[in-house]
Amino acid sequence: MNDAWNERVRAALGLDATEADGPRAVADVDPKRWHEAVRLCRDDLGCDFFDWLSAVDEGDGFRVVAHLWSVAERRGVLLRARLAEGAVDTVTDLYPGADWHERETHEMFGVDFPGHPGLTPLLLTDEFEGHPLRKDFILASRVVKPWPGAKEPGGGRVSKRAPKRPPGVPEDWLEPETESTDPDGA
Repeated sequence: MNDAWNERVRAALGLDATEADGPRAVADVDPKRWHEAVRLCRDDLGCDFFDWLSAVDEGDGFRVVAHLWSVAERRGVLLRARLAEGAVDTVTDLYPGADWHERETHEMFGVDFPGHPGLTPLLLTDEFEGHPLRKDFILASRVVKPWPGAKEPGGGRVSKRAPKRPPGVPEDWLEPETESTDPDGA
């Protein structure tokens, strides 16, 4: 049964191959064909339900991922596009529910969606700089707060291990200040 669905997805999107993941086909499309591929999933494959959209930072680029579902077929398509540059056309004209997902993906990863009616921030303040879900984003709180913590789980005793550099913080980045034992603060 999945073979027939995968064949329909391949034919509709004009692809040489797709992968199967349970009741959905996984299809990689060219980012320039993103809008067209989403439209084909909706119109030709009957994917009438937009589930979600996000991105994955792969270090040397991004992969935009959308999950579309056909309620009648009880099958779906996991559509992916690999980006060297951070932009794919908006699909809010096809699925109005994509608005929130594209705004969040833009805010967290810096992926642009040309044609989107307003990529206003959802979660971060206007003063916030950067895109926190990118691999190159350094979480300053990891540098300031001792890692992995002063107490070990369960025993309530203090660990005497040497502090470790938190994950995601480069070696040459700011080292946290150590607390002074001098009561005068010197």
